[in-house]
Amino acid sequence: MEINLGRLAFDLDFHPSSELVSAGLINGDLHLYRYGANALPQRLLEVRAHTESCRAVRFIDGGRAIATCSPDRSILATDVETGSPIARLEDAHGDAINRLINISETTIASGDDEGCIKVWDTRQRSCCNSFDAHHDYVSDMTFVSDAFKLLSTSGDGTLSVCSLRRNKVQAQSEFSEEELLSVVIMKNGRKVICGSQAGTLLLYSWGCFKDCSDRFIDLSPNSIDALLKLDEDRIITGSENGLISLVGILPNRIIQPIAEHSEYPVERLAFSHDRKFLGSIAHDQMLKLWDLDDILQTSGKTPTSQATEKDSDSDEMDVETSPRKNKGTKRKGANIGNELSTSTSFFADL
Repeated sequence: MEINLGRLAFDLDFHPSSELVSAGLINGDLHLYRYGANALPQRLLEVRAHTESCRAVRFIDGGRAIATCSPDRSILATDVETGSPIARLEDAHGDAINRLINISETTIASGDDEGCIKVWDTRQRSCCNSFDAHHDYVSDMTFVSDAFKLLSTSGDGTLSVCSLRRNKVQAQSEFSEEELLSVVIMKNGRKVICGSQAGTLLLYSWGCFKDCSDRFIDLSPNSIDALLKLDEDRIITGSENGLISLVGILPNRIIQPIAEHSEYPVERLAFSHDRKFLGSIAHDQMLKLWDLDDILQTSGKTPTSQATEKDSDSDEMDVETSPRKNKGTKRKGANIGNELSTSTSFFADL
């Protein structure tokens, strides 16, 4: 199933409970589509969300609104039913905002081009955490709810671990020679997987973030721009050459290619709410929906390549019980994020 967006897309997100998918475009537009297994996709909304490109989109508030961010440094909440702006925060960051993820139904995190990460409480409409996590653009983030920590990757080649309870950057990896572009948590929280600009997967053991414990170097000669966790042992990768692959972790192996989106770089991957579809966007201006059932039924095929190393780490996640690419890479140490002395209004009055 294909949707011609008409413009280059930077991000996509599926509704948490219905057959809706959103996309943020290079011209600042936000698109919303209804899809179905036996019907053509229908565009429901096309709104100008930002004056510059719409770099990230996320459904929030149980799917009743869509949050977007932009290099214009604003964060916007748009009503799903009407397409009307609910609220906008101007100057949410000091620099262009590059990434946006959900932490909970009422909490989101945003990362900018200078490595700053902020956490926003949409109920209180305020910023509750701020971290100077990197010194180049934040390429990806993921939240570990058990440990209440936010992990992020950056163009400066580092992986950072931000503690939301302690409001500080708790750990940071050594600088990699290549930009880190994507991150997922695997093996029941014991492994952190990062995709790199050189096409290598870097594997970090939980609690040992200084240096990676393993590398999967035979995956791709092109950058790994997108990672999506299928289960504790398998991930789906999107590469600069347009190839989408199913990959096993420890043992490291390419299980099978899923599809070739196009000859252009895959920008993002996402699952539909019921995991029946895999969504992908690339630089060909197309949003494609792939039948995930076919992937799951045939995922046991013989691997096309395999690394023989086995990882014997038994690191357990420490659960706290107490309260764009092609940018120049900067090689600096990370600063610890400081707690905001005053709350910044999240939803400024329109």
